[in-house]
Amino acid sequence: MASEFTITFPRRLFDKRLLSALLIALTLIGLAGCRTSPVRELNGQPVPPGVSAAEVSKTIQSAGNSLGWAMKQTRPGLITGTIYLRDHMAKVEIPYSSSSYSIRYASSTNLKYDASKRTIHSNYNSWVQNLDNQIRARLASL
Repeated sequence: MASEFTITFPRRLFDKRLLSALLIALTLIGLAGCRTSPVRELNGQPVPPGVSAAEVSKTIQSAGNSLGWAMKQTRPGLITGTIYLRDHMAKVEIPYSSSSYSIRYASSTNLKYDASKRTIHSNYNSWVQNLDNQIRARLASL
């Protein structure tokens, strides 16, 4: 024989706790969306010996393209990479040679960039780090 078990909460107490929990959750979600950190720039990343500047260029472009970056050879020794995610855009300049490359902030949209503090939404730094990781991995395999 099955017995029925019911828990009842005083309505007023339950509503206040639920409302408080909901407000705390919404506040935390809002704060999580506001994360900013110093703009990460990578300078003088080494290129393995014996790799030509043309190979570096091709490797940087293919690495960026594989991650969703639009890569463009702006001039010899300089690639511009742009990534669009939802309503965000980040653009970097990547000067390179046969011995090194750098990834430098160029511009952004909807990433809370503050030029005076040199801060930006922390997702930007993750995107740049992923790009650098992919470039390094591909250069290492040459």
